[in-house]
Amino acid sequence: MEYRCTVCPRQCGALRTAEKAGGICMSPSLPRIARAAPHFGEEPCISGVRGSGAIFFTGCNLKCVFCQNHEISRGLTGETVSVAKLRDIMLRLRDEGVHNINLVTATHFALPVAKALDGLELGIPVVWNSSGYESVETLKMLDGLVQIYMPDYKYAKRELAKLCSAAEDYPQVAAAAIKEMYRQRGNFVLDDEGMLTSGVLIRHLILPGQELNSMDVIDFVAEEFEEDAVLFSLMSQYTPMPGSRAVAGLERTVNEDESELLRAYMERRGIVNGYWQGLESAGEEEIPDFDGTGV
Repeated sequence: MEYRCTVCPRQCGALRTAEKAGGICMSPSLPRIARAAPHFGEEPCISGVRGSGAIFFTGCNLKCVFCQNHEISRGLTGETVSVAKLRDIMLRLRDEGVHNINLVTATHFALPVAKALDGLELGIPVVWNSSGYESVETLKMLDGLVQIYMPDYKYAKRELAKLCSAAEDYPQVAAAAIKEMYRQRGNFVLDDEGMLTSGVLIRHLILPGQELNSMDVIDFVAEEFEEDAVLFSLMSQYTPMPGSRAVAGLERTVNEDESELLRAYMERRGIVNGYWQGLESAGEEEIPDFDGTGV
């Protein structure tokens, strides 16, 4: 498999082959995977009691300075797998009893992932778990193959997106991507056990000292979607990582005043469907071992 890559908004045109990595994501054309196992660190409607079948892909097209998965997001680790092997991994996880197949940061591998999903009868939802920095054209390729979209909406402020992720266009790109995700799946659907079976769950990580950015994100969700359209998860788990020192103010965790202010603002804007994460979630305990388990 070989192509000049334009699958993400970077449009870098890098040559990617099965042997040669390239582009911002520093990845080959075939998927690299660091872990494939039941995962219990997602929202309750995703993890449930049996876990989410999380497949952690290596590499990333965004490169956030505070990435908690920085060990794999730089694209230099993981095992390269064929499309057939990726299918086998999904089927094995399904057979282990997980609630869904959770594709974590698969944007830059959208072409082989779409091939793996095409015609595959899993019987459980497929989750597209991403940074939100997506090309609408690439998302259209996934229409009908993905049942649950779980994007971040990290930044509503262009300057912050530029500082933290070298992606000044993130706000408008992610907004367009999320609208396309909603166009595909429509209003969220929960089953009798409270598990998400279809729809969009938008996540936002609070950054220390960036309350106005978070308020703008909340405003976008409140103004763009009706009350029962999407789920929203406001997260206080920010944990300083080695790269965080590159941006002033990101060397600390979120404090109680910031977290409470934004929780109250979310309620005031009428967002009632979703989750609010407390300060106790900060730390590295929920980061799994990227040791090749399940690959």
